Amino acid sequence: MIGSNGVGKSNLLEAVELLGSLRSHRSSSDQDLILWDQDSSIASALTNDGETIGLEFRKTGGRKAYRNGKVLSRQLDLLGPLRCVGFSALDLNLVRGEPALRRNWLDRVVQQLEPIYGDLITRFSRLLRQRSQLWRNYRESTLKDHDALLDAFDAQMALVSTRIHRRRRRALKYLEPLASAWQKRLSKGQEDLEINYLSGSVLEGEEEELAWRLSIEQQLANQRLDEEKQGICKVGPHRDEVSFLLNGVPARKFGSAGQQRTLVLALKLAELEFVGSIHHEPPILVLDDVFAELDPLRQSLLLDAVGEEHQCLISATHLDVFEGDWRQDSQVLELELQNGGILELG
Repeated sequence: MIGSNGVGKSNLLEAVELLGSLRSHRSSSDQDLILWDQDSSIASALTNDGETIGLEFRKTGGRKAYRNGKVLSRQLDLLGPLRCVGFSALDLNLVRGEPALRRNWLDRVVQQLEPIYGDLITRFSRLLRQRSQLWRNYRESTLKDHDALLDAFDAQMALVSTRIHRRRRRALKYLEPLASAWQKRLSKGQEDLEINYLSGSVLEGEEEELAWRLSIEQQLANQRLDEEKQGICKVGPHRDEVSFLLNGVPARKFGSAGQQRTLVLALKLAELEFVGSIHHEPPILVLDDVFAELDPLRQSLLLDAVGEEHQCLISATHLDVFEGDWRQDSQVLELELQNGGILELG
């Protein structure tokens, strides 16, 4: 997909990402997906299986999801017909940014494998907010049965936390060797990648739900005095972290811009391979402004890697970087603005 800056290449790729994952890497607000002078916008697609899917974004009333012309009661039911893995320059924050960004990335991977996982995340977030409100109410007034209420919250949070921890750790266990192999390939054997899951709860032994649940419940009880003073719950998946090491040192602090970008690409390609192996069909790979900060060798290695068996949607301002068979075998769409801002495909 070729076009000048500002022509709308990223908007089209964002629409694919929204339909495939229900999320945008560019914005967390649906209001940003609607033109200033409009009340709503729609993204829709026709899949290879002949299904029509769509998302309607409204300034008032929230989203609506459609599948084959019918409104879905749950947005999660839209996931499946169109799976995709996206990369843009903003994804560099996956290495450079705060832990929440890495947790969100991991959650998106798990949700592609198990859509119901989104309900677990929503449930835990609600419990965490309610628990915080319980502490505020306790400070502002003498609340009876406060400990009994906390016991009830601890039991629920321990159960949900166990199931989130288990799924996150399991996903990383499968992703790490894939990502490590991609990192080595894209760096021509120069870089070893190690991924560590740093749990926000103490997890001992194997993934046995009862043992983990009881342990987390006890950890929540043990930190109540600190929680009362500081107003922060320090146990649970909201405290999880994922660390990336390149050749044994933290990529966040010591990785060059090119190494960090390669690392994110390795993670995305591992995600692509992992999700494809589970569903027996590779997702679409969406690459937006992917070649900046990559040297020519890494650019060539990336194109060779993704061009083997994946359908790719790539945006660029020019074709110079695409050479040989890659350029000959690709369908090139040229985008330009016409008639006061209407996007046309050439």
